[in-house]
Amino acid sequence: MLESNLVETGRQNDADCDSGSGAGAARCGCEMTPDQTTDDDVREATAAAEQTMRPQSVPVNAYEAPEALIVIAPFPAVTPDDVTVEVHPGVLRIAARLRSAGARTFLIHEWEYGGYEREIDLPEGYGSAVEAKLTNGQLVVRVLRGPLAGSLSVHPT
Repeated sequence: MLESNLVETGRQNDADCDSGSGAGAARCGCEMTPDQTTDDDVREATAAAEQTMRPQSVPVNAYEAPEALIVIAPFPAVTPDDVTVEVHPGVLRIAARLRSAGARTFLIHEWEYGGYEREIDLPEGYGSAVEAKLTNGQLVVRVLRGPLAGSLSVHPT
């Protein structure tokens, strides 16, 4: 639906639009009407939601590879900067901050855009380093074998 709207309006890229107002918005056909949500509305709703919501627990898959413990988790609708991966003695913690809580009237509302958190007990012998990658809404964490190097914290690439 979004692609067809872009084609119908003749909008080629974001430079054709002026953030929902002005001549650029009129050109691309996406001028905001008074009942549309603004960026400020979204920021305010997100800040309010962060104050009251509990992070969502995410399911994980984990397996041992020769050089690392691999943990995979779904992290939809967040960016690498939103995600933190931490290793502490005996524990791996993965978390993402709330990305957006725009004022919407949902018919069904079962998950948020972020606000994820999960702690996993680490088997003995892991923790010399941690690597993480976030691609297409999937977080892959590698906790390398070797003695614990102390508490570690990274953002995925």
